[in-house]
Formats: sequence, C-alpha cells, structure tokens
Amino acid sequence: MDQNDEQAKLSNPQKIITSLVAGACAGAVAKTTIAPFDRAKINFQVRVGKFSYRRCFQFLRESYVKEGFLSWYRGNSANLVRVIPSAAINFTAHEQWKRVLGTDEKQKTPGRRFISGSLAGVTSATITYPLDLARARMAVTSKAMYSNLFALFVCILRTEGVTALYRGVLISLIGVLPYSGCVYFTYESLKHIRTDYNTQRPINKTERMLGGAIAGLVGQTASYPFDVVRRRLQTAAVIRPDEATLGALATARKIVREEGIRRGLYKGVTMNWLKGPISVGVSFMTFDTLLRLFRESSLFT
Repeated sequence: MDQNDEQAKLSNPQKIITSLVAGACAGAVAKTTIAPFDRAKINFQVRVGKFSYRRCFQFLRESYVKEGFLSWYRGNSANLVRVIPSAAINFTAHEQWKRVLGTDEKQKTPGRRFISGSLAGVTSATITYPLDLARARMAVTSKAMYSNLFALFVCILRTEGVTALYRGVLISLIGVLPYSGCVYFTYESLKHIRTDYNTQRPINKTERMLGGAIAGLVGQTASYPFDVVRRRLQTAAVIRPDEATLGALATARKIVREEGIRRGLYKGVTMNWLKGPISVGVSFMTFDTLLRLFRESSLFT
C-alpha cells in the first residue's frame, strides 16, 4: 500500500499527530546512533588543525580514558532536546508543505520536492536554533564550565545576552536551504524511481535506509561549509574570544585565509560522509516504518 493511500484515510490533524511522534522517534534514534562521531567532528570544526580519522579516533580514545564512556555522549542530552522537537517539526512540516504546494499529487513535480524540503528545514531550524547552539557549546567544553543544559542557558543569558542564543542563525538558515532541500528531494526522487521500477512490491526497510543514506550524503556535501561557519560562530565565545564579534562572512573569510577551502570550510567532511548517511538513513527508515505502523493501527482507523 502506497503512503499516499494510507494518508488518504486520515484527517489532517491525525496526519500531523502521527508525523510528530514518528519524526521525534526517528530523530532520537538517528542522533544517538552517531553521537560520538558528532562530538568529535564538532571539536575539529571549531579548532585550527588538520582533520584525520586517526586524530578523530585519538580524540575519542583520550576522552574515554580521561572522562569515561559517557564522555562520548557529552552534549547528546542537549542534542536530543533539540533533535526530538526538530525532527518532529521537520518531518511534519515537510508533509504539510507538500500538501500546501501540491507536491507530486497529480504529476511528478521535482522542483516542488526541493522547495517543500527546504521550507521544512527552515521551519524546524528557526524554532529550535537555541538548542542547536547549546549542543555545540556543550560539545566543545568540559562539565566544569557547563554542568547541564539549564546552567548553559543561564550563563549565556547573563554574560552574553539573549541575542547570543541566535548567534549564527542566519548562516544556519542559509545552510538549511540546500541541505534540507537536497535531502528530501533526493530521498523522495529515489522512492519514485524505485516505485516506477517495481510497482507491485512495497518499498522495504533496507531500500528506505539506503535511499536515506544517499540523500544524506548529497545533502551533507552540499551544505557542509555553512555548518563549519555556523559552529565557529556558535562556539567563538568559549574557544576564540577574539572572534566573538565576527559575523558569518568575516568568519568564512578568516577560515579560507588561514586554513583554505578544503582544509577549512570542508574540514571533517569525510566524517560527515561516514555519519551523515548513517544518521539520515536510520532517520528516514525509522520515520517511514513508524508512520506506517501508526497509520495502520486501530487508533487512527
């Protein structure tokens, strides 16, 4: 049974509820899966120095020796506080934007696939940005500086002001447009290609995860420089106080001047090629699977 057929049985409020729950679960599972690699990547993004897998795993090993296994997941609680609502809003917004734009309803509309994906990403990122900033700060500091998420927000508000919670938001939104657009466009297009190839058999979990992995690879590559600049802006106050007043363009120019494009703006991108496809693949597979289960259950039928 096609997902459009499943959705036809439900009212729009029911679609929103099921999307929110499935999206929240998908985001939590995906981000927890790759949390250690995410922390290592952020540490390389915000510091000067060449990225390598050897140094990455050395960082993880040293963190384990000094602070224990849970150090790999430092900041993950803040990440989950952000990711759960972010993923829920993102997936739900995507379905609602598809409905509003009439994406692929009567004919294939690849342009609208990209637009609906981009708008979903912007909607989610705007609402949850302060939590993303908190995640970055906790990933690059020790527990002695910020003992928990509440302490982090209190400290930022006292020492930097409320506007600091949205430092880097513009570059984040600019980066979300190609990332979210490419991810949803690629995933939805691959689903259409697979359905056209074999209309008799439903898309299985493996195919959904593989499609999500390819979508994640495309999206991460397209938007990675924006991610690097965003992380530098978010963490400048605690890593590089002399850069705390620099804007997005000035930060980008400084990175290119001192570190170059490949070793600066794309520093750690190979880590994203490892964790990004895993995260997005797990996310889409979990979302589609749970969505089907929820919408086939007696609770909504």
